[in-house]
Amino acid sequence: MVYSLAASTLTLAAPVGCDTSSAEGVEPTAAEAHGPSRVLVTGADEEMLVLEVTAANKVVLRLPRVEVGQGITTAVAMMIAEELDARLVDVDIPLAEARTKGNQYTGGSSSVRSLYGPARALAATARARLVTAAARRWHLPARSLRTRDTMVVAPDGRTATFGSLTAAAARIHRPDVSSRPKPASKHRVIGRPTGRIDARDIVTGRAKYAGDLEVAGAKPTVMARPPTLGGRLVSVDDRAARAMPGVHAVVKVAGGVAVVAESFHHAFKARDALRITWRPGLLASLSDAAIRSRLRAAVPSVGAPPRGSAQVEGEFEFAFVSHAPMEVLTAVADVRADRAEIWFSSQTPMDARESIASAIGLPKSKVRVHVVRGGGSFGRRLNHDAAIEAALISKAARRPVKLMWSRGDDIRHGRMRGASHHRIRASHAWGRVVAFSHAMASVSESYEGQGLAAQGGVAVRGGVTTVAAGPLPSDSGLYNFGRVSGSSGSVELAMPLGAWRSVDSGTMRTAEEIVVDEVAAELGKDPVAFRRGTLRNKAVKAVLDKVAAAGNWGRPLPSGQAQGVAVHEEYGSCVACLVEIDATDPKNPRVTKVVMAADVGTAVNPRGLEAQLMGTAVDGISTVLRAGLHIDRGAVREGSFADFRYARQQHSPLRFEAHIMPSRREPGGAGELGVPAAAGAVANAYARATRTRPRRFPINF
Repeated sequence: MVYSLAASTLTLAAPVGCDTSSAEGVEPTAAEAHGPSRVLVTGADEEMLVLEVTAANKVVLRLPRVEVGQGITTAVAMMIAEELDARLVDVDIPLAEARTKGNQYTGGSSSVRSLYGPARALAATARARLVTAAARRWHLPARSLRTRDTMVVAPDGRTATFGSLTAAAARIHRPDVSSRPKPASKHRVIGRPTGRIDARDIVTGRAKYAGDLEVAGAKPTVMARPPTLGGRLVSVDDRAARAMPGVHAVVKVAGGVAVVAESFHHAFKARDALRITWRPGLLASLSDAAIRSRLRAAVPSVGAPPRGSAQVEGEFEFAFVSHAPMEVLTAVADVRADRAEIWFSSQTPMDARESIASAIGLPKSKVRVHVVRGGGSFGRRLNHDAAIEAALISKAARRPVKLMWSRGDDIRHGRMRGASHHRIRASHAWGRVVAFSHAMASVSESYEGQGLAAQGGVAVRGGVTTVAAGPLPSDSGLYNFGRVSGSSGSVELAMPLGAWRSVDSGTMRTAEEIVVDEVAAELGKDPVAFRRGTLRNKAVKAVLDKVAAAGNWGRPLPSGQAQGVAVHEEYGSCVACLVEIDATDPKNPRVTKVVMAADVGTAVNPRGLEAQLMGTAVDGISTVLRAGLHIDRGAVREGSFADFRYARQQHSPLRFEAHIMPSRREPGGAGELGVPAAAGAVANAYARATRTRPRRFPINF
């Protein structure tokens, strides 16, 4: 349902992920805040997509998602431009601030899927009303008019911009033409490779991130943190720091000691002058070897194999991994006695507002959260550690602050993907797999060290516990492998964990695709041919065939070089990846070529999807070959990109291809889709090139 809202311009609203039957009001758009247009309905519109056509001929939709580099603002602008026949440059997609209800969650590869229908319906309704307004102005049949370039065009060539019609269109409740979205056969924008609408702003520095914001009185702020995870402050001598030039305040908060100064240079210098005594965290006696041992012991039994079958078995270890977005965590906070205002990049702004309000002791109605674009996330901005911390510092210092976590802060004290251990057994007989069992255990969070305030709303228990086995998080049934079973256990540790891009699939599918290759070798079959004969889904077979043909699967390569392949299906989409690797030096392997093919239903922006797949390929290269975190006596060893060795330009493939399969289905998910296939293909290529069976990842760790 689309609602027309009382306004002096055409303003429409549609529910997203909510069953509310009436529109109570809307939040003012950017245009309204600076001009005469004003929505007259009062109340809370928190579940609505709101579209406004302004007198300046701009189409404005305040997006209830966050832009973190994935291109969602471009994709939504394309949906709106398609249905309105508007120029893309005339569509503005600002980010909505935190609301009180509805769906503002950015994650799970869900944004395009959830917005595709409502956004197009909204724009199609706006178009119908604009056309009707023009028809009544010109006394012409509405069906004789057409739209293009953000204007209505009459048969005799007369034109009227949408902006010139918006006031009249706002008064129309029953348009004279259909308000249904276009069929896919008539799409001219959706499905066309398109550059990002914010690309120029990004490369010229006009795009604003949290660190770029100029909030009145907000001073640069940094934190001194304990050397171990969950360490506690015992005492601090801050006399030298307070005496340094440019220092405004030194305050104690849950995670450590904060320094507020005139510049970040002053703040870091003063932080280093603090003399602090710390109490070690709960894991101070624990290192990698002990964690791996606990995980191995927590993996449930895979049970007895079918009688008369032969076995292919493997155990696989995956290290902790940092999200490490290029833009470090930054939050601006202005907390007063009766209200608070926070600016930061959040994938969960509604949860963040509630957590911030609880932490600082205000009703959530008195807390305003502005959502700012983010320079990468990969799941890191699902949590709001930095924002809560900034709010607490602002309250304690009694002034606005701009808190920045350093790279070391985030790698050593921020969220990370939990380590995991996998035990897989494939049972085969008569040339086929008759049973497939996957049991695993992962580190889960039981965080007592810094509590709710520093960790973004995590329930705390503390200690180290092995949790009883349960079913695996997911089982795609990708292959026809007879009796498929899975179970999981976990080891609770007092450390901050978070959903990392592709979450469980990134490790589970990687391990499974390695075993699929090993089963094929055991049966004397080619890895691609074996997969083709056992895959259940025709779409998955199609993407596999595409990469095999485009990547020239099976071509001869010199000794020490090889190809690898893997597939994945999730989010209503599927993907295949073919990798070529040069592992002549096994300690310094280089992926030289990546070919990916994806079927995501309707690809709103194929160029954006290609970029997403390229990013997932780099993720697979990194986490399989190079990048992980060590735990040394309760502390994270790595602290920067110098030792957290994510793939750089010199490790990126010399050649990358992405093939988008044509489809008119509704869009599926894509942002996380490619990680498991890319990681599996890299692992399989390395195994074939080195004639080894890699079991611990990253391989060179």
